Amino acid sequence: MPLKFTLFLLLGINFVQISGAQTPTSTVLASIGITGDTTDVHVPTVNGYVLGGGSTDVKEALKWMIERAKGGDVVIIRASGTTGYNDFIYGLGGVNSVETLLINSRELALHPATATRIRQAELLFIAGGDQGNYVKFWQDTPVEDAINYLIHVKKAPVGGTSAGCAVLGGVSFAALNDGINSVEALTNPYDSKMTLLNGGFIDIPVLKNIITDTHYSNRSRYGRHLAFLARMKTDGIKKPRGIGVDEKTSVCIDEKGIARVFGSQAAYFLLADSRKPETCEEGKKLTWNRKKQAVSIVKIAATPEGAGKFDLNRWKPLTTGTAGYWFAENGVLFEN
Repeated sequence: MPLKFTLFLLLGINFVQISGAQTPTSTVLASIGITGDTTDVHVPTVNGYVLGGGSTDVKEALKWMIERAKGGDVVIIRASGTTGYNDFIYGLGGVNSVETLLINSRELALHPATATRIRQAELLFIAGGDQGNYVKFWQDTPVEDAINYLIHVKKAPVGGTSAGCAVLGGVSFAALNDGINSVEALTNPYDSKMTLLNGGFIDIPVLKNIITDTHYSNRSRYGRHLAFLARMKTDGIKKPRGIGVDEKTSVCIDEKGIARVFGSQAAYFLLADSRKPETCEEGKKLTWNRKKQAVSIVKIAATPEGAGKFDLNRWKPLTTGTAGYWFAENGVLFEN
């Protein structure tokens, strides 16, 4: 006789049994679903960071993270959306479980069980969405502390895509007053929408003074990225740098600071000139020329096997890349 819907309570974990199949459900308030074994495993991990450019996730980059998680538990955090990553990542193999936490309020970010679950992760991935909400909901809460615990103490791999990538840099575009496009940023680098956050959130040492950007060539974000660097330089940040990532592309950074570019498009590594912009003021169009060499760029093509490499410590390509310069004149971006 077919089994009816029966609810089991076992060791604090709920199971719904339908026709003999069991679907585990986490007791963490922020959890919206878990796939796999609910038993918390304890395994050594190898740290590393993934900067995802948005759109379709790069399986090879996720597998790179999974290898470093050593069969542990994966936690996805987001402020909107569903459990789409659960079955997808679990299906790649090599993990004990995948759980999604929907942390869409400061109340949930302050709930002790939320941070506890993040600390138990052997792999943390921040989904896409709105980075402004990530800052509003998670900054200066136990969630922030838990993420930094994974980075500094547990040495677990941490990554994110799109908005999840935006908050991983030492400097980030917080988007607290909505997004901004390249034309707007170059026209007024102190536009009210240019909300940059310098530290005080997620702390990845190898990404200090680096601002990321995503959906890069797909949304023509070169100009706004240059404007971000101009703001950083003008505001006194030393050696501003940037990493821009195209869609369907991920930059995987190992424990030695060596980046590999996986996927199908490209990643861009930007380094600001030592001199400040000629004109970077509120209400004025950006001019950052410096003999047409305001920002040096190295473009590394992505491949499925991550053959393209870049050394973040020395800021030099380790494989063949395309080098050049970007500069701005009276609010217009040029390439040299």
